Amino acid sequence: MPNLKEDFDSLVAKTSLSDGVDRRTFMKTALGTGFAAAVLPVTAQTVIKTDSEGLTAGALDIEENGLSVPIYRAQPEGKTNLPVVLVVSEIFGVHEHIADIARRFAKLGYLAIAPNLFKRQGDPAAFASIPELYVNVISKVPDDQVLGDLDACVAWAKKNGGNVNKLAVTGFCWGGRITWLYASHNPKVKAAAAWYGGLVRGKDPEGKTEAEIKALTPKQPVDIAATLKVPVLGLYGAKDQGITQDHVAQMKAALAKGSSKSEIVVYPNSGHAFNADYRPSYVEADAKDGWKRVLAWFKEHGAS
Repeated sequence: MPNLKEDFDSLVAKTSLSDGVDRRTFMKTALGTGFAAAVLPVTAQTVIKTDSEGLTAGALDIEENGLSVPIYRAQPEGKTNLPVVLVVSEIFGVHEHIADIARRFAKLGYLAIAPNLFKRQGDPAAFASIPELYVNVISKVPDDQVLGDLDACVAWAKKNGGNVNKLAVTGFCWGGRITWLYASHNPKVKAAAAWYGGLVRGKDPEGKTEAEIKALTPKQPVDIAATLKVPVLGLYGAKDQGITQDHVAQMKAALAKGSSKSEIVVYPNSGHAFNADYRPSYVEADAKDGWKRVLAWFKEHGAS
């Protein structure tokens, strides 16, 4: 996985929670709560906490299109005809940070859905390191499964107070890559925002044949960029050691061949995961600017 080194670097720093605390103390005990063991210690002083006052929020299992998908859902209490946003997690799954982002959208009037896209492969919270998590869960997740689960979320939203004519998707790291792919997969998406999602194929997982790799991840964002119809806002860090500026340049060139009107913003002072307020990689100024850009992007393209 190309971002492993950056993920490791972001976990090195000591925090107020790093001494004398069992790494599993803050593990996710239910969807949308706690933090996965692989991201500990948490940088508690920068964690953003959004309350659920005025919201209907929490975990539930949905049954759609023959699929069962656990989700964390947040929406304004008692309201319908809501714009819908899919929130696609990092490799760490739907933990407290992702649930908080869903609540932030709900406070602005969205039906926000953060699905557990790793259910069939395992629980990301159960692994104490990123390499373990990647080998045992992430490397086994096929794109087709993920895209189908997201389709199921959209179908459920349509029946449960969501206006899927105002559909948006956003994702982070692993979820950022999926955001690009889902914008290509589902033409009903009005707008998308990909936060530091992989753009080109990185180093292939050891032990897999080329056929197995293509079956799991047949395309990368750069492969679909020229034919993309949905406007995607890409948010990247110039100091990202995994998603390099060469990768970004390749993506920009591919997008220029199409007509999606997608844009990529690069923050000079940020590396990978600059929006992850629970990690040392967090860059407050760029995270706040990115959030404002996403909201304006969704509004501009009819997804709010």
